[in-house]
Amino acid sequence: MNDLTHFSDSGRARMVDVSEKSSTQRVAIASGVLRMQPETLARIRAGKIAKGDVLTVADVGAVMAAKRTPDIIPMCHAIALSGVQVEFSEIVEPDAQGCVGIKVVTTASCVGQTGVEMEALTAANVALLTIYDMCKAIDRGMRIENVQLEEKRGGESGVWKRGEVR
Repeated sequence: MNDLTHFSDSGRARMVDVSEKSSTQRVAIASGVLRMQPETLARIRAGKIAKGDVLTVADVGAVMAAKRTPDIIPMCHAIALSGVQVEFSEIVEPDAQGCVGIKVVTTASCVGQTGVEMEALTAANVALLTIYDMCKAIDRGMRIENVQLEEKRGGESGVWKRGEVR
């Protein structure tokens, strides 16, 4: 049996057949950070970005991205999502380069035969890219960091949380 399930025994890429799997509640949580100049964060907070309400647009972009994940990730299944939540928080303590930031946490859920990790990760990435797009005219040096899966629940493998030894 091949441990890398997206490859056939002959090494060719394939979509995994999940038809034998049970439908269960599945949840995935992802996060990421966009680092920026303090002035950029202040303008986002004050609603002084010419393109509009940055976090509202990023929230909508994240949800849209989660729903369209199988259109951009080749072997990803189309999933009927039950929900997508997006939360933003400010990072006001400057890093070594003097940058502050915005952290996004996305949660995707469904009842289905396969997990929603890719949907949560795609949502987090697109939320951060949307903020970048809306603010790049004033801060081209922004950087996306640490986009990662934080937790997944459901399916045969059960619960996985970042930092837990299994």
